[in-house]
Amino acid sequence: MLPLSKSRLAALCIAIASTAVAPTALACTSLLYTDSNDKFYAGRTMELPMELPYKVSYFPAGTTFGSQADKHHVLDFTGQNAFVSISVPDPVSGDVKVAEGVNDKGLTFSVLAFASTEGPADMVDNTQAVLSAIDLGAWTLSQFGTVDEVKAALEEQPVLVTSLLPHGLLKTPFHYTLHDATGKSIVIEFANGEQNIIDNPLGVMTNGPEFSWHMTNLNNYTFLSNKDQSKLELNGVKFVQPDSGIATAGLPASNTSVGRFVRAVYYSQFAEKAKDADSAITTLSRVMNNFDRPRGITIDNRFRDSIENITAPGVTDNRVYTSEYTSWTSLIDLQQRQLHIRTYDNLNYVQFDLDALSDINEVRHVELKDVASGPRDATVAFHQ
Repeated sequence: MLPLSKSRLAALCIAIASTAVAPTALACTSLLYTDSNDKFYAGRTMELPMELPYKVSYFPAGTTFGSQADKHHVLDFTGQNAFVSISVPDPVSGDVKVAEGVNDKGLTFSVLAFASTEGPADMVDNTQAVLSAIDLGAWTLSQFGTVDEVKAALEEQPVLVTSLLPHGLLKTPFHYTLHDATGKSIVIEFANGEQNIIDNPLGVMTNGPEFSWHMTNLNNYTFLSNKDQSKLELNGVKFVQPDSGIATAGLPASNTSVGRFVRAVYYSQFAEKAKDADSAITTLSRVMNNFDRPRGITIDNRFRDSIENITAPGVTDNRVYTSEYTSWTSLIDLQQRQLHIRTYDNLNYVQFDLDALSDINEVRHVELKDVASGPRDATVAFHQ
């Protein structure tokens, strides 16, 4: 795997930002599943046209953090909670940025691509410490236990969308979804020059357009049901579906963010309600399989020039396209605070148990690629 150079990150960001002429080059699906005991589990996929040097990171309570937004003073904060996350190193600062994680209160955080990001204008005095939006993962997971606490804190704490490229180019192209152990969910979105914190009663999130657009679009799918309508009679002629599964015929088939949002609502709502945590994780893994994308399934040929290191590994004979694929899938048990991860090159999930890390009092990282093939309980990697 090639290292994450500054130019490589820039190339990826350019691909993400190319929605003026093409759809986003970073696709993710996030959803919340409920078992029969009203316990909650979060699933998400990460689609990219390239591999990044992912780490699994453990941050104990008491960890100190610093976030700087442009020329403002650094916002220093000390973690009140321990958390485990899938993280990506920042090529400039060397710090890791949280892409997915869960803390010891059962609060989860996910980054999803949103190329239409446009935050509020910077009207804050430069002497005030401001949180950079890219650090929302570390801030929310280390400080809070519920989405209500996050919402209240964001009413007081200024957040700025900073740039990933010099001279203010390419505002951080993400929005963020959080779930807590009570089943509440919110979306944090920067759009049309405003910061929006939106209640998410369905617990589903994908990419653009805005979250409110996706919710409005569900009005076009009021016919959805998981009950097969397999018989029909017209003018005395009887028609019978030869097998089961016709109920899903109305679901959008594409891998676009719009199609995935509708399918995620369907599968998270209608999947069988498991009776215990182990069965729930198994069921959730089956649900997430519906969003798993092999390399080469869709090819974006609107990129006329080769973008260095963007073309998906293993897809050959063509240098002028990008191919998104599911780099990894994560499953989180919000009650037991367990993070399960499966990477593209593996059939099975590995598990990280946050409670089993409570004896560690320092920040630790392991390379995802080094633990993804097993053993199943990957928590031991942090004790080595």
